[in-house]
Amino acid sequence: MVRRIDGKAAAATIIERVKAESAQLLAETGTRPGLAVVIVGEDPASQVYVASKARMAEDCGFRSVKHVLPETAGEDEVLDLVRDLNADPAIHGILVQLPLPASIDSTRIVQSIAVEKDVDGFHLLNVGRLGSGDIAAAFVPCTPAGSMILIREVLGDDLSGKTAVVLGRSNIVGKPMAQLLLAANATVTIAHSRTSDLPALCRTADILVAAVGRSEMVRGDWVKPGAVVIDVGINRIDAPERGPGQSRLVGDVAYAEAAEHAGAITPVPGGVGPMTIALLMANTVVSACRTMGRAVPTF
Repeated sequence: MVRRIDGKAAAATIIERVKAESAQLLAETGTRPGLAVVIVGEDPASQVYVASKARMAEDCGFRSVKHVLPETAGEDEVLDLVRDLNADPAIHGILVQLPLPASIDSTRIVQSIAVEKDVDGFHLLNVGRLGSGDIAAAFVPCTPAGSMILIREVLGDDLSGKTAVVLGRSNIVGKPMAQLLLAANATVTIAHSRTSDLPALCRTADILVAAVGRSEMVRGDWVKPGAVVIDVGINRIDAPERGPGQSRLVGDVAYAEAAEHAGAITPVPGGVGPMTIALLMANTVVSACRTMGRAVPTF
């Protein structure tokens, strides 16, 4: 019988550890971890996501700050705000909600965040640390970091002899996911839209990570019997069975089909999603501990 990997439960365990570290930091140093979120414009999906991050930060005992700039804000205005947050000793993590308006150079904004406050793990120095294997010193992007914890929950820390296929080559998920799997001694292939015979390649994977942003693209017969399947996708599709105009969330994997073949699989929702926010909180408390010269917790 397939194992359903419970991301909600794993995330809750991480959050409890974050709360404990945050409380101890405050009691012993008077420092409260600070997380600042910058959002430009009124995109509804971004507003919901930012609100959930802010609520979680407050629940963890953090100082939570949200800066909302109008859609018309210029690039220099955003850069000035990031510089102010870089210089604020009460802020330990800075997150700029993407996507930004087309008039703003997202890369320039993200790279302006101080590397020690880059809790999203997008700064080139953090990317380089991860790529060179210096994971302990890096902030790792939250979604692949959370996915890796779920994989280790099933297979353990050493993935020697395991073959992994990562579907998707984005800088946010695909590439860092591959680096984490390599660091754990897996043999890794990154696949993408131009990969030849994608189903056959996927069937070679002991670990299959789907991060392509296409609803239910990975079918059941793509999955090697007994494989661990990590579904990073979050796609909203029409659900007429729920009534007119209704929708539901699905992943990049056809869950019911894949579950007939996989040994373990993450659901959508309730799999990787909760881990992403939990790891953002974890990165923030790590940053605060580093700032105060304290031992850094591991997650």
